[in-house]
This record gives sequence, structure tokens and C-alpha cells, in this order.
Amino acid sequence: MIGLLARVHEKQGRLIGQMSGLGFDSRVASSLETMTEDVLRNAEIEGMMLNVENVRSSVARHLGLETAGLPEPDHYSEGVVQVLMDAVQNAGDPLVEERLFNWHAALFPTGRSGITPITVGGYRTGQEPMQVVSGVMGKEKIHYEAPPSDIVGEEMGHFLAWFNTESSIDSFIKAGVAHLWFINIHPFDDGNGRITRTITDMLLARADRMSQRFYSMSAAILRHKNEYYEILEYAGKHGLDITEWLTWFLQTLEDAIDTALTRTERIVQKSLFWQKHKNTVLNDRQIKIVNMLWDGFEGKLNTSKWAKINKTSAATALRDIQDLEGKGILQKNDEKGRSTNYELVIT
Repeated sequence: MIGLLARVHEKQGRLIGQMSGLGFDSRVASSLETMTEDVLRNAEIEGMMLNVENVRSSVARHLGLETAGLPEPDHYSEGVVQVLMDAVQNAGDPLVEERLFNWHAALFPTGRSGITPITVGGYRTGQEPMQVVSGVMGKEKIHYEAPPSDIVGEEMGHFLAWFNTESSIDSFIKAGVAHLWFINIHPFDDGNGRITRTITDMLLARADRMSQRFYSMSAAILRHKNEYYEILEYAGKHGLDITEWLTWFLQTLEDAIDTALTRTERIVQKSLFWQKHKNTVLNDRQIKIVNMLWDGFEGKLNTSKWAKINKTSAATALRDIQDLEGKGILQKNDEKGRSTNYELVIT
């Protein structure tokens, strides 16, 4: 695990270095996309699908960005985004009950989970066991049973005291321990997973010493969702031995950072590309398509797609493409097919 931990720290440093080398606009744009994704994927892990544009609009507003063309965020999206923003932008502040209760209230503004009334802005109080189950009624499988409600306050007191105490524990290890500890207490009637991952983001922001996020742990967890629940169940049944969990946590964190490094390298390449071609004469159609190719073009680029996107003729599309070939911006790809496809020349 020591080698894995060192590798994750090395990649974290590389990512922070790359982000520091980008222009202000590129950093903010990257943060907007990452934090939007983090909110969306945190909810999606629990089977909740939020409106992408509403979330992006809310994140952009909190980052002080222009929101023209984006919808006014709905009340729920705004509340969910506020939770992440508070955790990340105020990562250095203590985590106290009032703060947790405010986060919980933002996730459940109606006081209900679906149609079921729940305790909002406070720890669970019911006498029935808090269990994580799956399967149809009558054939349920109990994956985990949390501590009884009457000791949740005491357990959370221990957790918060540990969380807010300075120690020599590695920052990533502390994030992994906090994640497992909080989810095992399961202090709320609902929303425990989302708040657990928000707490993780808070500790990762502390580790990065940044008030913005450039990699999404929730997105990485979603990519390994089945493993996530399996390892949580395993760790919950093996007492103080959390080695397997921490190894998985660090591997998933590495995946999150690797994904961000790939995206950031693409941003750097795009910046260098436009610097190289700053004096190259291009028409609006060409600039539009080239930017689309850099930002994630769906499918293959050919003359018919060019014409459709730019609402122009096939002849004009072919002239535009051939002009870019001559200027060393586009090239035919090597794939054989019924039509000729083109790709960016990336050096």
C-alpha cells in the first residue's frame, strides 16, 4: 500500500502542477466541469438523475462565471450544489453537527425521502434497526446493520472529534478512514452515502490545498459502483482491519486523478495548438469544427457531418476540409470505410 500511496501523491502533484500552468480561464472551465460532474455522479450512485444544465448553471454561478444561456437552477439543484461548495470552498473549517445538519436539510428540502417522512437536519431516532438491504420483499439480503439510533450521537461525537483533530495521518488515508467510518455510523435516515462522499471531497480539497476540484472521486466510484458496495460490505464485517478498503479507496482515487490528468493534458494540447495556429486564417465554420474535435466530437468527422453541422453544402464542406488539410490541421485517418473520415493533427 505504501507504493500505491506514494504513486497517488505523485500524480496529485503532477495534476496540481499542470493546473497551475494553465491560464485562469482554462482552470475555471475545468473546475466547472469537474464540480458539475461530481454533483451529478454523487447523486447517480444512489440512482438519482439530476438535470445537467441546472447543476452546471448553479455551479457556474457559485464560481462567478457567466451563466447566459443556462437555465435558472431549480431549488433542489441549488441546494445540492451549495453543499459541495461549502465542503470544498470552506474545507479548512471544522466539521460540526450544525454544518452536517444543514447539508442534510439541503438534500431533503421537503422533509421526505420519496413519500416517506424522515428526520431532516438531525440524526435518526427510530427504534427499528438501520439496515442496508437488497432483494425483493421476503428474500432480502442484509448487507450491513448500523449502530442503534440511541448511540448515534455518541458515535458521531467520537467521529467529529477525530475528524477535527490535527494528526500526522496521511491526508489520503484520513479521507479513506473518514469515508468508511461515517458510512458505517449511518447517522441519518437517508442521504448517508451522498454526505459521506461530500465529506471525502472536503478532505481531498484539504489535501490539494485548493478551493476548487479538478478530479471527481464520485465519478470514479460510479465507474466501479459494484466493487464499491462489495468492499464497503466486506469492510463493515471485518472490524478494525480496513486494509482492503484503504487499498481500494486509493486505487479509485488514482483512477480519478488519472482521468483528470488525461483531460488536463488535452486542455494543454488544445492551448498549444491554438498558440501554434494563432496566425492561421480560418473561417468561422472551421474554428467551430476544430473546437468540437478538441472538446469531444461524437463519431467520425466526414464531409456530410461537416455540412450538416454548419448548414452548408457538401462542396463547401469539402473545400473547408481540404483547406485545413493543406494547413496541417486535419488529416485523413487510417480507418477503411465507405466514406473518408478526418482527424486532428496532434503533435
